[in-house]
Amino acid sequence: MVTFSASVADAFSLRLTFVLFLSVVVITLFTALLTAPQRDEIGEFYLGNRDMSPLRNGLAMCGDYLSAATLLGSTGLVALTGYDGLLYLGGTVVAWMMVLLLIAEPLRNSGKFTLGDALARRLPLRQRQVRLALAVCTLCVCTLYLVAQLVGSIALMTQFVGEPGPTTRTMTVIIIGSIVTIYAAIGGMPGATFIQVVKAVMLVAGVSVLAVLVLNRFDWNVDGLLASATAGSGLGDEYLQPGLRYGAGPISKIDFFSLQLAIVLGLAALPHVMMRLFAPRRTRVLRASVVWAVGLVGFVCLMAGVLGLGATAVVGRETIAGIDHKGDAAVLLLAHELGGEVLTAIVSALAFVTLLAVAAGLMLAAASSVAHDLYGEVIRKGRAKETQELGVARIAAVILGVLSMMFALLAWGTNTATLAFLAFAIAASAILPTIVYSLFWRGFTARGALLSLYGGLATSVLLVVFSPVVSSTAGSVYPNADFAWFPLQNPGIVSIPAGFLLGWLGSRLGPREDESAYEDFEVRALVGADQR
Repeated sequence: MVTFSASVADAFSLRLTFVLFLSVVVITLFTALLTAPQRDEIGEFYLGNRDMSPLRNGLAMCGDYLSAATLLGSTGLVALTGYDGLLYLGGTVVAWMMVLLLIAEPLRNSGKFTLGDALARRLPLRQRQVRLALAVCTLCVCTLYLVAQLVGSIALMTQFVGEPGPTTRTMTVIIIGSIVTIYAAIGGMPGATFIQVVKAVMLVAGVSVLAVLVLNRFDWNVDGLLASATAGSGLGDEYLQPGLRYGAGPISKIDFFSLQLAIVLGLAALPHVMMRLFAPRRTRVLRASVVWAVGLVGFVCLMAGVLGLGATAVVGRETIAGIDHKGDAAVLLLAHELGGEVLTAIVSALAFVTLLAVAAGLMLAAASSVAHDLYGEVIRKGRAKETQELGVARIAAVILGVLSMMFALLAWGTNTATLAFLAFAIAASAILPTIVYSLFWRGFTARGALLSLYGGLATSVLLVVFSPVVSSTAGSVYPNADFAWFPLQNPGIVSIPAGFLLGWLGSRLGPREDESAYEDFEVRALVGADQR
């Protein structure tokens, strides 16, 4: 990274990146203030403008999901590992099909502001206990993912200044974290939606321009691009064959399958993605919005694959790995080769904005869960005034922002991908089984929901703690210790079935729920209530 700082990201590029980033932040902050809820109505704060077009909703969904890891990490993975990196991108696209085909419409029909509302209607007798368990899982997922974004902002800064000192790290996290907190606390869903739409448009435009430049360099000949990437990899035909990263042995292959399983199933249960599903007023708008999101995410992932191959073809795999062994600098090096310092600065600013947008959505989802589920329904038992709940949501956003900044500084040096993948694993192991059973199984009970939520969360965390992520390898958090009895870095292949099994066992062993409650829930989930 230091080499990249000296040879590519000179002072001009750093200044231009800062100016571009600051311009976008000022514009979006000003707009967030203008679009912030003008009345003390929690519906407007949680859901924003519910009459947006399917395209705008789809852009917001795309912006909620695609993080800086897609722009930097995924392209770097393709650049370094070829076929395996392209396969990883495929899982990102398939994940949205789960949302479209399985949960989007029935979940939107049966809920109100959060997933907790849908579960309360499904399991009314013990709804407060279920809301509490769900809030705990939501906070864990959002905090892990949010910390990963803030740590990623430090990693992105290293591309320009080399290894940052304590002061630089602290200032970077405080600035990014404070901006995100303002988006969530003041702007609510209207402000977050605006930054998501802006980010999605910029991301689609940015990867399109870069991809056009790459393809134009090879006369729009895909075979020529693949041949040059193969030559630039220094690995020959092995570069475009499976197994370069994840095929070293049976454990590696199982680990990759576990990772893909968590990504495909975890997306459907990420709190900030689910919250976006409740926003459209009409079911047909939601359906069209998710279709737009699938198309946009698929397009960005396709372009990320082109950029990864282009980076290997133009820059060379050894050069990329020598500067950053994770490959995160690949797209920045490619931008410098294609457009010099100006294009490098534009791509860098885009990465910062992408990081901001995802973090804002996560913080809003976490604050909404605290205010609506914990305070409004568990503590005040549904008797809280809208002004009180709105105030708690804003205070919660500030507290979560401060805590996330502290955790990000403490987690410096931790692999950000590990934090993000753990968040996906928890979502897929704890929240997804509860959603699926609630929507599609008449025999599901509150005891099953509690076991699924707490059991899926505990299983995911414990397996990671006793995995090579934490100990026994040179890249572990504690490399000199050895208590890793679980061989995989990604727990999804075990924790996801465990979450479903615990939900089934709890429902079978516990008392049955009121049949009339399920019948009412089923009708609402299937038919919907468009005017809410």
